[in-house]
Amino acid sequence: MCRLALLLLGIFVAASSSPAADKARHGPLKDLYFGEALYYAHQGEHFAAIARLDTELGQYYGLDEPGLDTLHYHINDAEFSVGDFELSYRMHLRAGRAFKAVLEGNVPPPVRNEAAYRLARIHFQKDQPREALTALERIQGKVPERIRDDLAFLRANTYMAVGRFADAAKVYREMQNAKGYAGFATYNLGMALIRGGQEPDGLQTLVKAGRLGAGDAGAAAIQDKANLFLGSRLLEGKQPEQARQFLERVHMTGPYSDRALLAWGWAEAEQDRYDRALVPWTLLAKRNVTDKAVQEAMLAVPYAYGRLNVHGKAALAYGSALEAFDVELGKLGASVHSIQEGKFLEALVREELKQDRNWVVKLRALPDSPETYYLLDLLASHDFQESLKNYLDLDELGKHFVTWLRDIDAYEEIIATRRAYYQPLLPELDKQFRVLDSQMRLRLEQRDRLEKRIQAMLVSPRPDFLATAEERIVGQRLAGLEQAVKRNGGAQAAGLQARIDRLQGVLHWQIRTGYDQRLTDAYKNLQSLNEVIAALKAQYTSYVRTRQAASQSYEGYEAGLNRLRVRVLDAQERVKTLMARQGHLLEVMALNELELRTQRLEEYQVKARFALADSYDRAVKAQTEGSAGP
Repeated sequence: MCRLALLLLGIFVAASSSPAADKARHGPLKDLYFGEALYYAHQGEHFAAIARLDTELGQYYGLDEPGLDTLHYHINDAEFSVGDFELSYRMHLRAGRAFKAVLEGNVPPPVRNEAAYRLARIHFQKDQPREALTALERIQGKVPERIRDDLAFLRANTYMAVGRFADAAKVYREMQNAKGYAGFATYNLGMALIRGGQEPDGLQTLVKAGRLGAGDAGAAAIQDKANLFLGSRLLEGKQPEQARQFLERVHMTGPYSDRALLAWGWAEAEQDRYDRALVPWTLLAKRNVTDKAVQEAMLAVPYAYGRLNVHGKAALAYGSALEAFDVELGKLGASVHSIQEGKFLEALVREELKQDRNWVVKLRALPDSPETYYLLDLLASHDFQESLKNYLDLDELGKHFVTWLRDIDAYEEIIATRRAYYQPLLPELDKQFRVLDSQMRLRLEQRDRLEKRIQAMLVSPRPDFLATAEERIVGQRLAGLEQAVKRNGGAQAAGLQARIDRLQGVLHWQIRTGYDQRLTDAYKNLQSLNEVIAALKAQYTSYVRTRQAASQSYEGYEAGLNRLRVRVLDAQERVKTLMARQGHLLEVMALNELELRTQRLEEYQVKARFALADSYDRAVKAQTEGSAGP
């Protein structure tokens, strides 16, 4: 896609559904390059967006009159946007500096308040709630309408993080009807009340959150989370019947369904209703065996059969669980071996995964990728996600470096081609130009002398300067004849002198009577000559510029390109080192997770073996007693 198409598409993006920066825009987009940066940000390519917007801002501040540049209409939005892009790219330090610059500048209160909000958001995301609260306390006066709810939610979350639960509850209570935050505010209000010592009110608020309409996936997740929390809390408090009522409300296909089914079964088991406990546990045991809750359910099902004295089924179920655990332990071993061979990192950077927002879930379904079977929970965790994003960014930077090195090689090839074309032509052109240049300078000097004489004659008339060539020749001949007459003398000298005087008088009369018209004609001719000279100078300047452009198209680039190549190569080595370290960190995290899962499965395996033996003995005993009956 050409650059113009990207710029035009940037305008469309900015006018429709662009990222956070375009929310602050008022009126139509007037700067194409700002629109291009928004386009890349909308695609999630924040590195490209930052590079382009940084360049545009640098050029804007380097102008003598930046107010005449089209970015002037969006300068505040651009400053916020570059901070947003840097924040999205996890460049918290640079983003913080950008917002601090706005805070310390001479800007209206709404702009300063928005900068303080964004700075507080950075601190909160970096797990610095105290600094976030300090930034929030700087907000005074009018707050832009578009960030009012976002600001309130951030303030409440910050209060929660610093332990000011009463203040957080007050803000959450005011946000119950806020668009997009209703479910989150209700759930957080309940948690704030519980952590603030008002558990009855908090639990009642969570009951309300668990009954919210599931308008979208986010609202449904909040509803399920609230019901799961209530059910688990009541189950821990030895209130299984009440716990079951909340656990039954959790959606069976949501992210909390496995844990809810497991807890639901234990709620029934706590009341010795093992036949009912088998319903959720059996459903759960048929799900993906890599899930922790499913593995526990595979032991819970035969346990329930055992409590129901159906020891035969219990023994069969324990046997099935042992077989499944053996298979999973084999997968775990294969996963460990695969990770140690580096295949885990290869799976994480697959291009097809980056095109899907649910790529984490699909990792488990990749062919020939045992290293991802047991890592879904790990991949979804915040710490791993942040580490993985850094690894993926380093991988993307590595690809940029390869592209930039190819670009430098391409530039050098273009320069070499230009040099090969122009260098043979320029010496002959320069030789011809020097000849023409000397002739032009001579003619310009002659023209300047003529102009000076004409200007002088306006003050002090000199008719003889305007005599024609024929008149000058006639005058010279008459002067020669006069000298000859004076040398030779004779009887006819007087008559000849009289005739010469008469002719000289006619000549002088003709020159002097036509002086005004001749002076006018000379001035007009000089003006015409000026036009020719101006055209000649334009051609001369054009040639000089073309000549300079031709030489400058291949001269003076070597040093700059070499410096860029050295910088890229140096950065490439550093990125390779950092990528190796980050990849090792990810592999260690994955191996630790697999080790924990292996230990848990081995424990389940031991329990299953003992339980299998016990169930088998009980089943045999029951069968024997039945056979020995009357």
